Amino acid sequence: MSRFGEVNLGGAEGTGSYGAGLTRYLHDHDVRVVEIDRPNRQRRRRRGKSDPEDAVSAARAAQGGEAKGLAKTRDGNVESMRVLRVARSSARRGRTQALNQMRSLISTAPDTLRSELRELTIYQVLERTSAYRPGTKRDIVSLTKETLRMLARRAIALEDEVREIDAVLKALVTETAPELCDVIGVGTDVASALLVAAGDNPERLRNEAAFAHLCGTSPLDASSGKNQRHRLNRGGDRQANRALHLAVVSRLRLDPRTQAYVAKKTAEGHSTMEVIRCVKRYLAREVYYLLNPGQPAAGIARRKPRAAT
Repeated sequence: MSRFGEVNLGGAEGTGSYGAGLTRYLHDHDVRVVEIDRPNRQRRRRRGKSDPEDAVSAARAAQGGEAKGLAKTRDGNVESMRVLRVARSSARRGRTQALNQMRSLISTAPDTLRSELRELTIYQVLERTSAYRPGTKRDIVSLTKETLRMLARRAIALEDEVREIDAVLKALVTETAPELCDVIGVGTDVASALLVAAGDNPERLRNEAAFAHLCGTSPLDASSGKNQRHRLNRGGDRQANRALHLAVVSRLRLDPRTQAYVAKKTAEGHSTMEVIRCVKRYLAREVYYLLNPGQPAAGIARRKPRAAT
């Protein structure tokens, strides 16, 4: 590309997946990279699909300003968190699956095993079944014990794996955004999810509204004619949206300021879900300024979000 002149801007589709290598290469050569959306389906249906056509469309989107979102650099602590969260997520799913299978086996087990285990808590079940010694018999009781032991040890091993990952994540979050951990309702899991959504270069987000849109907490205008309304945003990073929801649920129990706001909005006739969406929007604004401490918050932070209908 440099044979045609100085390269100062590049557009790439899928900068977080198949285009990650190209994005890192361009960043290493001091070239700004913007994220390109997939080609317009109607245009592709009329003109066909080819790599040269997609490349020209990407270049035009980057040069014309249609694509404005800068790509994540993926070269710091946040990228490490993203990698660890992949393993953590699969470990938690595997543990849940093993526990569900154990419950199912206990409910259909022979009466001797069922009466022994059905009244115990899940932690007591794990402790007892992981210590089973079924022996060499091949009757239904012995094989059920052996199966429960394998599932219990698998669940315990996955839980230990999650704890190990959480310890590393906590250190990374504390090092990257210590102020974020002081927010009520924001723990290691929530903080790491929000950091992964923002990326190693959160300054790429233009303002707090862009971050709220990224997290799927900004109501979308759905007005038509005299009907003026906003609808729920179903897009954005769903992991970040889930993290904000968990933080808000914690705030409803722990934060007096949030409780007073909920009581006020409920008295005005808003439903519980509408109030939670408003609080999520406020929390997204608060998180944005913690991730970008140099941004002036005056004027913007005082604006109240509108509830989605």
